[in-house]
Amino acid sequence: MTNDHALRRIKSFVLRAGRLSPRQKLGLETWLPDYQLTLGETPWDLTACFGRSADVVIELGFGMGQTLITMAQASPHINFLGIEVHQAGIGSLAAELHDHAIQNVRIAPYDAVDVLQRAIAPNALSGINIFFPDPWPKARHHKRRLIQPDFINLVLKKIKPGGFIHLATDWQEYAMHMLEVLAPNPDLLNKHPGGGFIPRPESRPLTKFEQRGMNLGHEVWDLLFTRK
Repeated sequence: MTNDHALRRIKSFVLRAGRLSPRQKLGLETWLPDYQLTLGETPWDLTACFGRSADVVIELGFGMGQTLITMAQASPHINFLGIEVHQAGIGSLAAELHDHAIQNVRIAPYDAVDVLQRAIAPNALSGINIFFPDPWPKARHHKRRLIQPDFINLVLKKIKPGGFIHLATDWQEYAMHMLEVLAPNPDLLNKHPGGGFIPRPESRPLTKFEQRGMNLGHEVWDLLFTRK
């Protein structure tokens, strides 16, 4: 059973005040209302939220939003829900969605655990992408890591059978931790035939940050599991 109390108590992120660019401010103040979903007392009707019935994929922690924009443009038949708490990224994404007239993305500017617990109905998702979450490298901070058994069990309640969990990290020790969390779960199937990490799939865009790291010899580890 998912330990909901533990999920609520320990945050996987720290909000830091930062300066916003004029474009980010414009995105937050002018364009975000066009895309934002608001937490309420009942789960969202995702068909109504997007104005159509289609597979829904979450990107949890979309940063500045470039990966989400690229994926949404490449897969217009999929509804994408981006979750992020940092204002700069939320504003940037809202501005980009407006500029490119992208219709298949909605924004949830809240804690991901709150969204999953309160707003997503069981079996409502076709998949969830979590790319480069904070590795919290110090041992005393490992409890803050997002990828934990309780969190994965919560995600599994929201993903339909056959739906996927796609994780990526450039921190090797966290990659091994992720594998150790997902591999023993009886409700998950590793899509790598050998039970390990997969090459970066075409569906995950290569970011500028990732390309710079690769040029310096840094590795990236991808995991792709599906719900049985």
